[in-house]
Amino acid sequence: MAKQITCRRIYEQTPSEDGEVGERVLVDRVWPEGIRRRGAPLDEWLRDVAPSVELQRWYGHNPLQFGEFRRRYLTELGDQGHRQAAVRLRDIAERSSLTLLTATQDMDHAHVAVLAEWLTDPDHGDARRPDANHPEPGRTDPSPRPPGYRAAVSAAVTNLNAGALAFVMGTGIVSTALYVNGAGTASAALLWVALAGFAVLVPAYGWRLLRRRQLFVADLLGPRGFAFLTLAISCNVLAARLVPDGHTAAAAAFLASGTLGWVVLDYGIPLALITTLKRGPSLDQVNGTWFLWAVGSESVAVAAASLARVIPGHVLPVLAVVCWAVGLMQYLLTAAIVLARLLARPVQPEGLMTSVWIFMGAAAIAVLAGVRLIALPPGSTLLSRPLIVGSSVVLWSFSSWLIPLLLALGVWRHALRRIPLRYELGWWNLVFPIGMYAVTTHELGRATGTSWMTSVGRWEVWVAAAVWAVVFAAMVAAKLRPRPTTAYGSTADTGQAAPP
Repeated sequence: MAKQITCRRIYEQTPSEDGEVGERVLVDRVWPEGIRRRGAPLDEWLRDVAPSVELQRWYGHNPLQFGEFRRRYLTELGDQGHRQAAVRLRDIAERSSLTLLTATQDMDHAHVAVLAEWLTDPDHGDARRPDANHPEPGRTDPSPRPPGYRAAVSAAVTNLNAGALAFVMGTGIVSTALYVNGAGTASAALLWVALAGFAVLVPAYGWRLLRRRQLFVADLLGPRGFAFLTLAISCNVLAARLVPDGHTAAAAAFLASGTLGWVVLDYGIPLALITTLKRGPSLDQVNGTWFLWAVGSESVAVAAASLARVIPGHVLPVLAVVCWAVGLMQYLLTAAIVLARLLARPVQPEGLMTSVWIFMGAAAIAVLAGVRLIALPPGSTLLSRPLIVGSSVVLWSFSSWLIPLLLALGVWRHALRRIPLRYELGWWNLVFPIGMYAVTTHELGRATGTSWMTSVGRWEVWVAAAVWAVVFAAMVAAKLRPRPTTAYGSTADTGQAAPP
């Protein structure tokens, strides 16, 4: 049974500085730059336990490919090249506390995180045991048995992306857009798709929390921890969509769940990021998913204001206006941090995610929340109608200004820098802002009596529906596409990540 496992960067405190006990083992294949070998703060260097050069070159420290990298690395730990070093590392872990040292900056998506899981998780079975009966390199298993359905589902849930519910968010808001455009049948169909996705993904989150808690917590404490807010946001998006259909009780239940999730995550994720020591002191960890902090607050405002129109009382209007104001402040704070990251630090095209579109979507949902507040009876909110209308117009104008900039960044990434345009979960971070902007334009035009804005919004709704159809088709094609396997039964090195 492995004792305590800790992961640290080798550039952090030495054992005498932080009171650390146990053995410190460097698990990188290359000696870290800037560290002298004589007197280095470590007990042993097991270079052969690190991922192979080919696997490291394929991975390229791209967080989007971490799930597939993890699976391939766990397979490598049982092969001939890793076996002796892996046995040595496991022996150390079983007799004393162990600190895994690396020079990698993003340790949440590095091989040390996989090693720590491999040393402590008994559920890996044969993949966990270096002495298991694995085929020799270059030789195939004469009777390969493909993994069963349960194994495939288990692997999918284990590698579940923290922001998987972005699919429900994007589908739900496009359903709302089609509803305001009068396309009732198509809207209802997408609503059922969103509800089905919610019913499948939420239990998967729960299973991963119970059975893969270490991975779950690592994601929560990582730079994309804000992606977990998609759980609360999807609840609120569905609540707002169910109100016009007359499903008041179901909408209230979704709003209650979304509000509870928002309270827990809206405070919990920033607290986790502030208090954890497992992060690099750099703006490089900032990304577009941080805008979900503001989107979460605004989604509560939208759902509460929508329900306040059919449920009497003062609680829902006050909740809506307070969350709207909180979301505005969160948006301004996050925008300053993200812009500082984009303008002050180098941006690699590989690292420019579609999540930057949430920059626009966060402003758009604040406008929609403002429109819903305008529709409430006078005196039921704490703010004056002209203030809400003026703020909404400013935010809509800014979100409109962002669209050409985001499109230009997409052209730079895919056309000029030739990053392959293939499906990934992040595409749903593109669907949600486009759908939200279409609804916002239509509803703001109707609330202010601006006919041209309403007309433009109707066209934008069909653009959002087309984008949803393309992304949905790409997702289905990615899931159905046959994937070649190597002699180990793993995915062949195609240079791309498995669809999340």
